[in-house]
Amino acid sequence: MTATTMAERETAARRIMPVLFVGVFMAALDTAVIGPAIPALRVAFGVDNRAAGLVMSVFILCSLCSTVIMANLSDRLGRRPVYLASVALFALGSALIAVSPGFWFVVASRALQGIGAGGITPTASAVIGDLFAPAQRGKALGLIGATYGMAFVLGPPLASLLLVALNWRWIFLVNLPVAAIVLYLGARALPRPTARAASAPLDASGTLTTFALLACFVLGVTRILDALTALQLWPWLLVGSAVLLVQLVGIERRAAQPIIPLSLFRNRRLALTYFLAIGGGFAMGSVVFLASIATLGYGVTPEHAGFVLLPLVIASMFGSMVSGRFLNRLGPRTLLLLGFALLAAGYALTARIDVGLWLFLVASVPVGLGLGITVGGAMRSIAIEEAPLELRTTAQGLVNIANAIGTLSSTAAISAVADLAGGTSGFSLAYDGVALAMVVMLIAASRIGLASTPLVKALNP
Repeated sequence: MTATTMAERETAARRIMPVLFVGVFMAALDTAVIGPAIPALRVAFGVDNRAAGLVMSVFILCSLCSTVIMANLSDRLGRRPVYLASVALFALGSALIAVSPGFWFVVASRALQGIGAGGITPTASAVIGDLFAPAQRGKALGLIGATYGMAFVLGPPLASLLLVALNWRWIFLVNLPVAAIVLYLGARALPRPTARAASAPLDASGTLTTFALLACFVLGVTRILDALTALQLWPWLLVGSAVLLVQLVGIERRAAQPIIPLSLFRNRRLALTYFLAIGGGFAMGSVVFLASIATLGYGVTPEHAGFVLLPLVIASMFGSMVSGRFLNRLGPRTLLLLGFALLAAGYALTARIDVGLWLFLVASVPVGLGLGITVGGAMRSIAIEEAPLELRTTAQGLVNIANAIGTLSSTAAISAVADLAGGTSGFSLAYDGVALAMVVMLIAASRIGLASTPLVKALNP
């Protein structure tokens, strides 16, 4: 590569970074602001808490399903059209929520918003892999990872301010000018797709089976249907997920251009990275109940419970940015080992509820650092390095899906253990389990470049 070409590439990368950062931050922020908005939606439309929870659950389900198809389309059609379309869908969903005449219109619009959100982060990560030199890629991926910590800090206060000063509709209206800026700058800065060879027809069977699989899993783990009916359907949904997974593997083996290429799982480093991404998601989801420990174990009022998580959030942002800077020097394996070690230690200390609030605050720092390191740029860097160029966005999308699976699994597992054991002792037992899960991930991370996995063997007969 000539000096002129390298200079042009660096200039394009600098112009594009704000477009990617703001787009990902917008999608992440909308996940963080929905918590304070749910009580307002419940009052505005006269629905109960179970129904109001659909606003979050539908978003998760649709963004998961969308990630698969958007990532595939990005690899087929190019990053630019898919990224801009994803932002536009997210903005349209936000506008429809803001003008919704009824609750179920909100739910449907939230689904559209989730479809747009599912394409933003994996496509942004793939653009970084395309345009950024390896020496700068870690910093850029770390910055993308840090947006989630920033959204977690800024989201709830911003939502509360808008609720006090205006009303809940403005929580979604603020997305519109941000999306307009991203679309304008993206249309100017994102490179136009180059000519591509004719692709095989879209893998319709694989797409439908993937959607059904993810829907069964999300509905089973979150028990949405159980909240709306008297039937206990969740065990059957999880069994259905296993059956659909087996069916999907068979379909994708035969597909000319599969929606989820099994070749990605035959790569040992990639397969293990996706397993570690589930672990990273499990660690992220485990943060949800830390505020409950603060209220039940230490007498912190619900109004102030969010403040005790500030050390965790600040540490997470710091971990994301610093790990991005050291990614090329230390390598992803070393960072993942450090991240999961910090998570194991931090969650083990969190489980010691009988010691005092001071230990809880101290323990939240390694948890935050570990989260920032593990969900920052390390895993995405491996996905960029190991995946073929034509599958780069799909590889990034699978990281997102694995994170989401881990997050949903952790919230379900912790709530089940806490309810079964009861009180603070239930949460103590649950977080001992989380710490043990992080030790398993630490062992797995030590083999990131060494061992095959049962999944690899199953997919590579």
